[in-house]
Amino acid sequence: MLFDPFISGNELAKDIDIKSIEADYILVSHGHGDHVGDLVDIARRTNATVIGAYEVVGWAQQQGIKNVHPMNFGPYNFDFGKLHFLPAWHSSAMPDGAYGGNPGGFLVHGQERKFYYSGDTCLMMDMQLVPRYAKLDFAILPVGGNFTMDADDAVIAAEFIKCDKIIGIHFDTFGYIKINHERAKEKFKAAGKELILPEIGETIIL
Repeated sequence: MLFDPFISGNELAKDIDIKSIEADYILVSHGHGDHVGDLVDIARRTNATVIGAYEVVGWAQQQGIKNVHPMNFGPYNFDFGKLHFLPAWHSSAMPDGAYGGNPGGFLVHGQERKFYYSGDTCLMMDMQLVPRYAKLDFAILPVGGNFTMDADDAVIAAEFIKCDKIIGIHFDTFGYIKINHERAKEKFKAAGKELILPEIGETIIL
């Protein structure tokens, strides 16, 4: 399961070979270039099922991708378990300027783990619905600020979703979103929570 593949255009990920990445499913939160940069190449090579907003999936089909599953906000039962496509407060446009539909996030009800990938979003009250759907094992939240939540808002988001183990994303890639790692981790620790900031290419066992 691969989320928002942006590797070859990311200077921080220059040592990652996208041809080595395998996927059965590619989940796309919205249409911005730093989320679909390698979508077409990986989907074409792996024949992974591309899941995302109706408009994002339609764009992928126009690029020749045939194995797709379009969604709008709501749940659906896949082979791997139930998937909720949930709202995010952001924007969405495809790299060619086409309309990218509504941005969102994914709540994955796996057989062994349940987790929430918020996608790019600011803090929003809708997050309080997440624990009504599932008791999370971990969550993946942006912490870079400017375009999304920063660490302070992500702490509140973690409280909203009732999750103590957070993997931070959407930080350091661009100048606008460079963060102080230790300070961000300290904010979570002060709230009784853990923030994990993965290195590029790092494997995390939860």
